[in-house]
Amino acid sequence: MKILIADDHRLVIEAVKAKLSELEPGIEFVLAMSVDELLAGATDDLDLALIDLNMPGADGQAHIDEIRQRHPAVPVIVLSGYEDPAIMRSALERGVLGFIPKAYSPDVMLSAVRLVLAGGVYVPPMMLTAVPPGIVAGMAQQPGTESLVRGGAAGGSGGGQTLEHLRSVLTERQVEVLQLLSQGKPNKLIGRSLGISEGTVKIHLAAIFRALNVRNRTEAVVAAQALTEAQQA
Repeated sequence: MKILIADDHRLVIEAVKAKLSELEPGIEFVLAMSVDELLAGATDDLDLALIDLNMPGADGQAHIDEIRQRHPAVPVIVLSGYEDPAIMRSALERGVLGFIPKAYSPDVMLSAVRLVLAGGVYVPPMMLTAVPPGIVAGMAQQPGTESLVRGGAAGGSGGGQTLEHLRSVLTERQVEVLQLLSQGKPNKLIGRSLGISEGTVKIHLAAIFRALNVRNRTEAVVAAQALTEAQQA
């Protein structure tokens, strides 16, 4: 396995490197402490790239965009000191597969990395609790959606409305797919858990995307996790 770690603090790099070494023996690490070093060190054979937002040479999230354009097949996780949900959402909408605040524990980081390596998407819980009413990762408002999203974002008494909405627009199987999606499981594991083919999972996901009015898997994961929180509230 080959993993790139890009951060402008040597202590952070060494701590992340030490924790990620628990994934498997013999991991090859590529280290970068600036955007120039990041662009020079990134290659198509990387299994994962963990990239800080605030480092020498960074202009907003332009370096994330460039890595995504140059190496679209490489999974990217943002590891950042920022805890602003708007910044998290912006990164996820750029196609990164996870956003890990540096305030989180090393064990949480390791679990998030394992999830992404398995094909999932890691969305920090603090992003879900801060979603403004009526909006979940760019989700457009539509009849029945506003109360549903408010229940998930505010954690209030919208659980019944959420369940009613789900039952009215999704089949029982699609609700099961949605619940597994909310855990960040990739299509293969969803299919294995439900005893259906990966192709059937994709068909169900297409219906779920339409029902939630989301554009891609990342938005669907955020929406699904918000709905799951509303159901549990």
